Amino acid sequence: MPAAPHADATAPETATVTALTDRRPVVPAERLVAEMVPPPRFAGVSFGSYLPDSTQPSQYEAVQVLEQFAASLNGSGAAPKRSWFRRGPAAPAGPAGIYLDGGYGVGKTHLLASLWHATPGPKAFGTFVELTNLVGALTFKGAVETLSGHRLLCIDEFELDDPGDTVLVSTLLSRLVENGVKLAATSNTLPDKLGEGRFAAADFLREIQGLSAHFRPVRIDGQDYRHRGLPDAPAPYTDDEVTARAATAPGASLDDFDALLDHLKNVHPSRYGAMLDDVHAVFLRGVRPVEDQSTALRLVVLADRMYDRELPVTASGVPFDRVFPEEMLKGGYRKKYLRAVSRLVALARDSAR
Repeated sequence: MPAAPHADATAPETATVTALTDRRPVVPAERLVAEMVPPPRFAGVSFGSYLPDSTQPSQYEAVQVLEQFAASLNGSGAAPKRSWFRRGPAAPAGPAGIYLDGGYGVGKTHLLASLWHATPGPKAFGTFVELTNLVGALTFKGAVETLSGHRLLCIDEFELDDPGDTVLVSTLLSRLVENGVKLAATSNTLPDKLGEGRFAAADFLREIQGLSAHFRPVRIDGQDYRHRGLPDAPAPYTDDEVTARAATAPGASLDDFDALLDHLKNVHPSRYGAMLDDVHAVFLRGVRPVEDQSTALRLVVLADRMYDRELPVTASGVPFDRVFPEEMLKGGYRKKYLRAVSRLVALARDSAR
């Protein structure tokens, strides 16, 4: 399919353009801990700024449950820090955690970040992947010692497709609950499973085994807000248009898609966020379907970090809703790929506007 033409923006000045492939950031463990806060997209959100869909009562109910949970955290003292070798007393009465179960784009991350903002510290917020990276950087014992002094740990996008990582994080969370830390987590129900009740909640509670009794599942129904009344992925630009637009955009990065995918092999996923430091817009030439599973999963992490930072993405090649082949969208990592497609399409729309 030929790319649809786009009107060129007229800007007489040429901006400095960088390439992500030139960046190999080194991120110390201290930065990983310090950056466990909601991403910039959710830096100023609150329960009051969440706009429930008037046709979805579960969205109103979720806000009420989380407001009550936040009130209970505001009324308690700071979580006591226990010894690594000696079990502390049982956690206080009431659920140790809230699990938000729903599809893509229903506002789970907005609500999770709102809970974080409404809770006094010490507290931490990170994705499942960022939490596993933290354990890798600090060791399991170090992560327990670091997080046990927290009042609240929020985990966005809890992954259920990697048994090893799921058991690792489940063990970590069990230890933190013993030490009085409250938890909140989100995960995604597949779009074709929304009519089957608590599909994601059942998976979540089964996978975290001993933690299941501590979590209260909260269902959030609704459509992906990124796609309500909007068209499919915008038509790609041409290579020349992408290059020209990058030259006039402050803080632009410009890369060939294949070269960037190769570069991601040599950068640990925990550093993808740092790789985007000082980048305000991403420009990609030659986007194509990604056939290799490992490469596709690295692209998913990069898409998450770009979305966190609200970086518009201007691209040539195939539209982003065709970047993952159909067999991948039906496979074991389908949740990740569908989330990435949703986010990349949203960022492409931001660029088109």
